[in-house]
Amino acid sequence: MPLIEPVALVPVAELGDVHFIAIGGAGMSGVAAMFAALGLRVSGSDQADSATLAALADLGIRTHVGHDPAHLGTASTVVVSSAVRETNAELAEARRRGLRVWHRSAALAALMLGRTGIAITGTHGKTTTTAMTAVLLAGAGADPSYVVGSPLADTGRAYHLGTGDPFVIEADESDGSFRQYPAQVVAITNVEADHLDNWGTSEAYAAGFVTLAVAEPVQVVVISADDPGAVAITPAIRAAGKRVVTFGTASGADVRIVGASFPSAGARATLITAGDSGDLVLAVPGAYNLQNAAAAYAVGRAVGLPGDRLRAAAGEFHGTERRFQPVAELSGVRIFDDYAHHPTEVAATLTAARGLAGDGRLVACFQPHLFTRTRDFATEFGQALALADEILVLGIYAAREDPLPGITGQLVADAAAEAAPGTVHYVETLAEAAPALAALVRPGDLVVTLGAGDVTRVGPALAGLLGEAAR
Repeated sequence: MPLIEPVALVPVAELGDVHFIAIGGAGMSGVAAMFAALGLRVSGSDQADSATLAALADLGIRTHVGHDPAHLGTASTVVVSSAVRETNAELAEARRRGLRVWHRSAALAALMLGRTGIAITGTHGKTTTTAMTAVLLAGAGADPSYVVGSPLADTGRAYHLGTGDPFVIEADESDGSFRQYPAQVVAITNVEADHLDNWGTSEAYAAGFVTLAVAEPVQVVVISADDPGAVAITPAIRAAGKRVVTFGTASGADVRIVGASFPSAGARATLITAGDSGDLVLAVPGAYNLQNAAAAYAVGRAVGLPGDRLRAAAGEFHGTERRFQPVAELSGVRIFDDYAHHPTEVAATLTAARGLAGDGRLVACFQPHLFTRTRDFATEFGQALALADEILVLGIYAAREDPLPGITGQLVADAAAEAAPGTVHYVETLAEAAPALAALVRPGDLVVTLGAGDVTRVGPALAGLLGEAAR
């Protein structure tokens, strides 16, 4: 897929009627709702009905199930996601009419005009860090607007149109669209090669982050002092004259994490920085969440908010959907679900889960996402999954890709078996996963389902089977 190239922006008020293709997506729905809240006439379509479409209809947005050129109505602007192909009937008609066609990133960027834009990006952790930043800024009294890639656990919403000046967004690097945003503050959690089907090389991928960080509007760049990929690009950002604020456990970090500990639930540490130092106490587990919180705190300080209020607000963050989200506890088995779909993310999630498993076994159920990613990282996935005591690997969730010869989930299972002999199981279909887990688990186990596809359905299905067995 070619990278999304930035386009010239137009203020929201000048867009006319706006139609969203694939409006039911987590990212698209929030932008559409914000447009409607600002008084625009908004419509949208999606391939299937959903609770999201119903919620948008309640906001006065005309929604349609299925794609038909007639759904464009009087639209002057059409917004699409990366998942929408040129063969889509509505997109083809919009092109024929010569309508303004924007990628979702441009529509979101238009909302940021006139506000203090804060773009949170990185290979891993950007959803959680974006949500944390929104919660910290809100707790410090800023009432920010935000758009996150996953709903917040406390509110069930992935967006908010605030009255304050900051506008916090999750900036997706996968397709290059993060270069579109007019941000004054950029936060980079980490940089590790991914999405090479779009970027081509790891060097080009890393250079994309530099392009975002050195863009003309950017005033402050918050970046990891611990992650090798982030450290490698920091000199280029400094050379462009940007103010750089580093965070992490490194001795030279501007926002330094020290004394980390991990109680039975949550995480805690001390943050040390110029002008404010004190305790950081989180309700979410894992060393990676301390890193995410330090980045969010640094962003808050960069926009002038008091450190003590930011640290206090951090304890009010309870996660986002599909980020180590509790699913159920039945028959002594605890079930969690996580979006991890890169080896580093899988390893971080399982490391955090190990701390909660106690004396029980850690059981990982992993669904590989994309044929290209499986091809590129099968060995690394196997090594990451070896952190679990029992491993169930599923067939590949194809998403937007067509199959590649010889590339199956069995590659990951074989790599995991090599790293952790005797603990690996494989099933091809989603329907087989819950029964396989039900036969495997025992009281005291902690189960984590992992992946960016429909593996999220396995946890509830497993809970149902365990409930039936207990009756």
